[in-house]
Amino acid sequence: MVAESTKAGASRGPTDLGASGASNEPAWRPSDLELSRRTFRRKQTRRSVLISAVSTIVFAALLLWAVAGSPGWAKVRESFFDPEVALASLPRILEGLWLNIQVLMVAAIGVVIVALLLASMRTLRGPVYFPLRALAAGYTDLFRGMPLIIVLYLVGYGIPGLDFFPRVPVAVWGTIALILTYSAYVSEVFRAGIEAVHPSQRLAARSLGLGHGQTMRRVVLPQALRKVTPALMNDFVAMQKDVGLISVLGAMDAVRAAQIETAHYFNFTPYVVAGLLFVLLAWPMIPPTDWLSARMRVREQGGSIV
Repeated sequence: MVAESTKAGASRGPTDLGASGASNEPAWRPSDLELSRRTFRRKQTRRSVLISAVSTIVFAALLLWAVAGSPGWAKVRESFFDPEVALASLPRILEGLWLNIQVLMVAAIGVVIVALLLASMRTLRGPVYFPLRALAAGYTDLFRGMPLIIVLYLVGYGIPGLDFFPRVPVAVWGTIALILTYSAYVSEVFRAGIEAVHPSQRLAARSLGLGHGQTMRRVVLPQALRKVTPALMNDFVAMQKDVGLISVLGAMDAVRAAQIETAHYFNFTPYVVAGLLFVLLAWPMIPPTDWLSARMRVREQGGSIV
């Protein structure tokens, strides 16, 4: 009986002690050394924030003083920062920006499809697929080395000159040029993610009876996409800016509208307005990209933190 009561007492946890279920042990509290460390870290954080704020204010004041105190500032302010011209040109530039957004959405979808196809071709195994691998490699090397503006000229003026297709809006050719160029960059990002997946994942999938296509679709690509998501978001932000280059084909986008308004008012302020609108267009993507990059870095390096 004594042994049984001893076992029963040992099996009871702290919450089983006492009629009310409360433990007699004191609640845990950090030591004085830990409290002093926390206080020191808080002081250091406040000090760092204060120094950063003061240095930023001082730097901004010096920069403003240097720019505003320059001999030609009055003329530059009149030519590039005229509020009346900015407000007058804003509606037309916004109308052109809507075309940039449409082209961006279509081009983003096309880039993902073509890039995935190219990356899949470059990762094919076996000598029989060498022509496909060579074709994909040649494509990526060609369009990664060619400037986008030249691709726009070749596609926007060269292909219509063949008279193979009926007359289509120039924005369509600009979209095709963006897809051709950015697919080369994004395909290499996808390929890096695919090759970063450990070969044991493929072997395990094949041992379960999955074919090559099923293995890529259900096992490899989901892991690869998680690895390269920050890089893909950066490429998307870059494409948001390059969408403005379709204006070289005559498309009535934000840049072309700013050019027309600049010629109308003999003032460069519309270009500044268009630039700020592109910054506002890209801004919602920049903080999530930085946050996701930092999160992925912490997750990958978590095992090495001591």
